Amino acid sequence: MDPVIAAGTTDLIDQLAYPLPVIVIAELMGIPASDRNRFKQWSDVIVSQTREGANGSSHAAANREMAEYFMAMIEQRRRQPGNDLISALLGAEIDGQKLTVMELLGFCSLLLVAGNETTTNLIGNAVLCFTEAPGTAERLLAEPDLLPHAIEEVLRYRSPVQSMYRISTVDTTLHGRPVPAGSPIVAWIGSANRDAEQFPHPDVFDVERSPNRHLAFGQGIHFCLGAPLARLEAKIALQAVLSRLPGLAVEPGAALERMESTIVFGVKQLPVTWRAA
Repeated sequence: MDPVIAAGTTDLIDQLAYPLPVIVIAELMGIPASDRNRFKQWSDVIVSQTREGANGSSHAAANREMAEYFMAMIEQRRRQPGNDLISALLGAEIDGQKLTVMELLGFCSLLLVAGNETTTNLIGNAVLCFTEAPGTAERLLAEPDLLPHAIEEVLRYRSPVQSMYRISTVDTTLHGRPVPAGSPIVAWIGSANRDAEQFPHPDVFDVERSPNRHLAFGQGIHFCLGAPLARLEAKIALQAVLSRLPGLAVEPGAALERMESTIVFGVKQLPVTWRAA
C-alpha cells in the first residue's frame, strides 16, 4: 500500500498530470533533465496552434528553436548512439532505406506531443470521471483489476483527442453524400465515442462497460503509436492517486476551465481535495 499523504488540496494538473508525461517521454527520447522545461514549452506551443487567437509569430519562433534542438540531438546521436528512441529511429530501416532528416524531425515532434499533452488530459479527465460518480474512486481502490476497464471508459467518455484532420484519398460516398478525393475532413472522435448505436446509454460513465470499442486512439494504420504507454502511465498514476489520496474530490466551487482547442480535450486546472486516512 502506498503511503497516504496528509489531508490537503492541490491542482492535480499542475502537480501530477502536467509534469509526469513530459518526464517519461523526455527520458525515453534521451532528453537531458535540464531541458525538460523547454521540451514542455515546445509541446504547449504545438498544441496551441489548434486554438483560437494563436500567435503565429511566436509559434514560428518556437518551432524553429525546437527543430534546431532536435537537429543537434540527431547529429549527436549519429556520433554516439544511446539506448533511446532517437537512436532507435536513426538505426531503423526498411529494405535498406533509412529515415530522412525531415522524417526524423517529424517523428521527434510527434513523439513530443503524442507522449505529453494527451496523457496529461487522460489523467485529468479520469479523475474528473471518478469523482463525479459517487463511490467510483472507492470501488476502484477496492477492485484494482477494474481500473484498466475504467481507463478505457474515460477514453470513450472524455476522449483526450476529440477530433482529427484527414484528407480523403479516393472518391467515396458516406450516408448518401459524395466525398471527392482530396477533400478535407474532420473526424469527430468524441462524437463517435458517444454513438448510441455502438454504446448503450452513451452519456453514462460505466466502469464495467463491455464491449468498449472506442476510437480514442484512432483506427487502422493511424492507430496511436503511444497507446500502450498512455495506458500504462495512466494506470500507474491513477493507482497512486487513488491509494494515497483518500476521499479524493474536486474542490467545492472550483470553476473548471476547458482548454481552448477543437482537438485536445481537458481542463486547465483541476483543484482537488482529500482527507486524512
